[in-house]
Amino acid sequence: MFPRPAWLAICLGGLLACGGAPPPESGGPPLVVSAAMSLRLVMLDIGRAWEASGAGRAAFNVGPSNSLARQIAEGGPVDVFVSADEAQMDLAAQAGALIDETRVDVLGNSLVVIVPAERLRPLASARDLAGEEFRRIAVGDPEAVPVGVYARGYLESIGLWEALRPRLLTVVSVRSALGAVESGGADAAFVYRTDVRLSSHVAVAFEVPEGAGPAIRYPAAVVRSTRQPDAARRFLAFLQGDEARRIFEDQGFRVLPAPAAAR
Repeated sequence: MFPRPAWLAICLGGLLACGGAPPPESGGPPLVVSAAMSLRLVMLDIGRAWEASGAGRAAFNVGPSNSLARQIAEGGPVDVFVSADEAQMDLAAQAGALIDETRVDVLGNSLVVIVPAERLRPLASARDLAGEEFRRIAVGDPEAVPVGVYARGYLESIGLWEALRPRLLTVVSVRSALGAVESGGADAAFVYRTDVRLSSHVAVAFEVPEGAGPAIRYPAAVVRSTRQPDAARRFLAFLQGDEARRIFEDQGFRVLPAPAAAR
């Protein structure tokens, strides 16, 4: 069973009534964007900016990337897919569910170790997680959830994976890992740097140095079954534009250079 994604309350101009002049094509269905869980809040702002630009309406379906990829591969009604890693985008592509030439890496992020804010003690290195105070370490499913895959890759690269495996609390998403530390269910967790902004109850104890762990990339692509191919392509272009760049950077994401053809 795959966890069910959640519909954000951003069905702009559609499921929710919005003020202002209606965008073009306002009588049609919204553009459906399936986006990784770690993009949940930033997509609220992206959606508002997209509507304000007059481009149309959008609805965002957020969830673990592996669940979203499976839905898309099975023919789910989606126009655009934004994954938290290349592997889940690859799965959708291998199923023939994407328009391959539209695929582009949009964002980057960083992997961090968080602890309860009241117990913050900066770690000299990730090896400190082998200490007795870290009995439970929350991490996304390392076989499927991107943040868990990234964490496993990093821990394997420094020879710490096997030592920590008995302590790992496997969860279904990066937000679940964050929640485990907030609730006291875990002593630490691997999450994205951008997730820390969502809680005042956790703090960063260690950030994986750039280049020391797997490169974190968020690819996006138009889904082959889209009924709005032109709007879907425009949305991808919007994600790579100046206004989206400002929104992403304000929330801590690293915007990747657009391909030359898209500039």
